[in-house]
Amino acid sequence: MADTAELKTDGRRNGKRRKLWVRIIGGLLGALVLFIGIMFIVNVISTKAEQKRIDAYGQYVQVDGKKMNVLIQGSGEQTIVLLPGQGTASPALDFKLLIDELIPEYKVVVIEPFGYGLSDRTDKERTTENIIGEIHEAVQQLGLKRYILMGHSITGLYSVSYVKAYPDEVQAFVGIDSSVPNQPGMDAKLPLRSMKFLQDSGLMRLLKAVSGNPYKSLDFDEHTKEQLNLISNQVSNNPTMINELKHLGSNFKNAEQLTYPKDLPVLLFAQSNNEHNKQWIPLHEEQAKQSSQGKLIPMEGPHYLHHTKYKEIAAEFKEYIAKIQLKPAQ
Repeated sequence: MADTAELKTDGRRNGKRRKLWVRIIGGLLGALVLFIGIMFIVNVISTKAEQKRIDAYGQYVQVDGKKMNVLIQGSGEQTIVLLPGQGTASPALDFKLLIDELIPEYKVVVIEPFGYGLSDRTDKERTTENIIGEIHEAVQQLGLKRYILMGHSITGLYSVSYVKAYPDEVQAFVGIDSSVPNQPGMDAKLPLRSMKFLQDSGLMRLLKAVSGNPYKSLDFDEHTKEQLNLISNQVSNNPTMINELKHLGSNFKNAEQLTYPKDLPVLLFAQSNNEHNKQWIPLHEEQAKQSSQGKLIPMEGPHYLHHTKYKEIAAEFKEYIAKIQLKPAQ
């Protein structure tokens, strides 16, 4: 009988413990749901309020029935069409330091693809074919016939297809730590749903606030730093950008055998301290050799080399262009 009584007592204790844990876990889950709900509301309110604080720049051109924003500065005889890396919130402002170094001698046209900067978003699939077609339509709307194609990161992937599609227009390609079509690891699955959740829930805004202003130590003026943050809160991980990431693996796969024409001048600035890809410099050396006038310039710095090495990039670019023979019209 004593054993039975002890068992009943232990059962009651275990039952109370279980109920206590259920209450604790339920309370924590409730607090988490409440926290996320508050963050969502704060994010919606803040996003709407911040829209009014963004200063317009550039001009719109009609592409595929939508508005694509472009920034044109400088009046030099030669034109540079400047394209951003994947996910760059505001290409025109992100390139500002480099643009200021180039415009005394060149006309610089920054194109903000759909989903970037002040451009509209689009539901059209973000395949390389669609992206370069839209960029080219913007170029045509601006009446550009011959130009140097310059770009950061993912532009290195799209540009090989762009040059192949429009060989009589591109006079040279300049890559700023640009992607290489045959670089490894681009078939990895990305946490797209998690990225979208972080943005939509407002948790991304919180993470940015905790981590501090990423532009604080850079040479941008304070107003530009503020605008970059405001636009980033508006466009980061939007559906168009997420769709581009969805197609990242297939876009690389479809381009892995593509190379630049032998007669196309190619200047590549590549991060020499890339710890994630030890083959980064050899890959760019190989790509530079595809051109009879190819040149690789390794630079130590962050992936966004134009944030810290903008003076060096501009100086090296001008020296290179002065020495080489630009691709003639076909």
